Amino acid sequence: MSASGITIRPASPSDAQRWRELFTAYGVFYETAFDERVLDGVWAWILDPEHPVTAFLAETDGAVVGFAHMRSHPDTFVAGPGWFLDDLFADPSHRGSGVGTALLEAVAAHAAENGGGTLRWITAADNERAQHVYDRLATRTTWVTYEKETSR
Repeated sequence: MSASGITIRPASPSDAQRWRELFTAYGVFYETAFDERVLDGVWAWILDPEHPVTAFLAETDGAVVGFAHMRSHPDTFVAGPGWFLDDLFADPSHRGSGVGTALLEAVAAHAAENGGGTLRWITAADNERAQHVYDRLATRTTWVTYEKETSR
């Protein structure tokens, strides 16, 4: 998929180093330091065609400048497929260039081509720049998100 000089494509093994750089920067944005175990684990999921996590990369002029991670899941509200966009990140030097929009459109197209259903995601309450994009492309809900850590 290509729009405005942005190409969206699946991640491949040769993208490992650049993906790690971008995913690490994504963690920094959300004040999270990913250790090697997390980086290796998520990358292994991305390369495993049987794993529900899928990664799309955004390229401009041959350089990877963003990514989106999504996964499928059963949706109990419709007894059918559902989708969750786990992560979306654009290199700060490419924000405002359409990378986020192109990634979201690619993720939505992938969901539609693979059974349809609702695509959901969350963002930080103070991530207003992203919310301006999301408000153009989707419906803001009234759901409140909770988290509870569990031990292994």
